[in-house]
Amino acid sequence: MKKKKIILAATSALAVLALAACSGNTNQEIATMKGGKITVSDFYDEAKTNQTNQQLVQNMIIFKALNNQYGDKVSDKEVDAEYKKSKESMGDTFESQLESAGYTEESYKKLIRDNLVFQAAMEANVKVTNDDLKTAWKTFHPEVEAQIIKLSSEDEAKEVKKSADDGTDFTKLAKEKSTDTETKDDGGKIKFDSETTTVPSEVKEAAFKLKDGQVSDVISATNTTSYSTDYYVVKMVKNQSKGNDMDKYKKELTKIAKDTQIKDQAFQTKVISKVLKEENVKVKDDAFKSVLSQFTTETTGTSTSDSKTKSSETKSSETKSSETKSSETKSSETKTTESSSK
Repeated sequence: MKKKKIILAATSALAVLALAACSGNTNQEIATMKGGKITVSDFYDEAKTNQTNQQLVQNMIIFKALNNQYGDKVSDKEVDAEYKKSKESMGDTFESQLESAGYTEESYKKLIRDNLVFQAAMEANVKVTNDDLKTAWKTFHPEVEAQIIKLSSEDEAKEVKKSADDGTDFTKLAKEKSTDTETKDDGGKIKFDSETTTVPSEVKEAAFKLKDGQVSDVISATNTTSYSTDYYVVKMVKNQSKGNDMDKYKKELTKIAKDTQIKDQAFQTKVISKVLKEENVKVKDDAFKSVLSQFTTETTGTSTSDSKTKSSETKSSETKSSETKSSETKSSETKTTESSSK
């Protein structure tokens, strides 16, 4: 499995020089020349209209408000635990990746905390209805036991399929042929359900249709990391039908319904709008008057027509995402983490 990578999407000079502007020394010179000079104030006036900086200010406001309301839901112990997971997952490259991405231990832990606070805010506002459970039930499949062989070409996959059909031991084939480093040494053994994210949806869909002991046809699936095509052959070890009793899986279905809501952009926008209103957030600088317009025009203190002129296209779930899979929590385009799967 490839080591996880921290990637810095964008760095805004506004984050540094705005501090000088706020210090009151707005006439501090950045550069001088025969024809004049450029001051911190000059830079600020120019930089604050940049879309990247507009995004940065939006993120700062949102996460400040979220922390005010839900910061006490996240403990230092939780942050340290997530930090440790990231460090262990990246191994010896952790320190160098933090440095190259522009993080210190302190700032990276703040990133983790913000992500956890965002998650806590979403979870606190989730309400699962019976209709939500019924929707989750439609695509739900309980955990199965199977063996998989992953291959890089269709021809290789066809050869493995033929060998399996001819009676060659599937465990032996997995150990010799599979490119999946996570499962090959154990003969391709794996457990997954309909919500498992480490198994491609194409593989899950085909596997759930198999009877115990049955071997699938060759399954092609798009690798979401490299966008290449991987090929799989699956043997079902122990399948199980979900039956007709939805209540038997209520715990699993509730989690699915909650996760579905939390990932929904409209739901996230609704929660953020609620928090901004309760925190009485008002944007005072006209240069940033529209940064919150997608959440609520009332919060910005501007007219509806003004707010519509510059609506940001932010996805709040991606504003800052940590290394916790979470992943795919993913919420800041200024500082973001990204995991590379195998």
